[in-house]
Amino acid sequence: MSLDKEDLLRAYRMMKTIREFEERAHTEIMNGQIPGFTHLYTGQEANAVGICEHLSDEDAIISTHRGHGHCIAKGADVPGMMKELWGSSEGLCKGKGGSMHVADVDKGILGANGIVAGGPPISVGAALAAKIRKNGKVAISFSGDGSVNQGTCFEAMNLAVVLEVPAVFVIENNYYSEHTNISYAVGCDDLKARTEAFGFPVFEADGADFFSVYEAAGKAIEHARSGKGPAGVFAETGRFHGHFVGDPQYYRAEGELEDLRENSDCLKNFRARMADTGEISAEELDAVDAEIMAVIEQSVVDAKAAARPTPEQVTADVYINYGAAS
Repeated sequence: MSLDKEDLLRAYRMMKTIREFEERAHTEIMNGQIPGFTHLYTGQEANAVGICEHLSDEDAIISTHRGHGHCIAKGADVPGMMKELWGSSEGLCKGKGGSMHVADVDKGILGANGIVAGGPPISVGAALAAKIRKNGKVAISFSGDGSVNQGTCFEAMNLAVVLEVPAVFVIENNYYSEHTNISYAVGCDDLKARTEAFGFPVFEADGADFFSVYEAAGKAIEHARSGKGPAGVFAETGRFHGHFVGDPQYYRAEGELEDLRENSDCLKNFRARMADTGEISAEELDAVDAEIMAVIEQSVVDAKAAARPTPEQVTADVYINYGAAS
């Protein structure tokens, strides 16, 4: 699973895009430009990109309420996503999905999910479809450390084993289920081992290291694609913002956020790796940074100017008309 220079630049570009998309979203929300709850993925970018670098448009992902990063990593249109956050009828979901329900079926994004642990059962269904069609595709579900305590997640994992479907369960441990630390909320000391008890292999990764996630994901996805049934990826990394934008984060220890940004930043780690190997220069990465900042800025300009839904569009794409029986 070697990565050439083009692969490395693409991975960095994707992580940087997610980072700047989220940081700009945070700014605009705090300025009152974007309404509603938004849950930012900042700090966890290596997880999404390390996974999705192994996928094609035909592979499926099911995201979470913290789903911007997953969707961008899977190929969602960034200007379209920004318009979606602004509630524009030009957004990916015509302004009706918003932050927590971004979907793009053409890219294999079967939807972010506002229901905790709503994704794993959907991914098992998508994986079952892939198995029946014998097309070699996989279905990925992303879950947090809170999601994996839900019964729907347990049932999905068990069913995936029973049906031997090509599902990959990605567990992103960012240490907090909303505002509750994992040390209190989880009744075991090892989430990876608990997941393995369902009967499939789980590959562990450092969620702040793109290369670690990429390697673990490659093993899990190859296991699923080869017809051996489900697999898992377990990655730990903290989020740089609160559970939602505006969360006062009183549950954090003093200096915790500063430590995360200083010592667990996947972009800094990627740059350090490139400095060691010499595969990409700092100047080349700086050029990518400038490119991404321009894309994000233009996306915001376009989102602010984009059309808003009209009253006549309220019920469009909401109800299905199956037609009268002939």
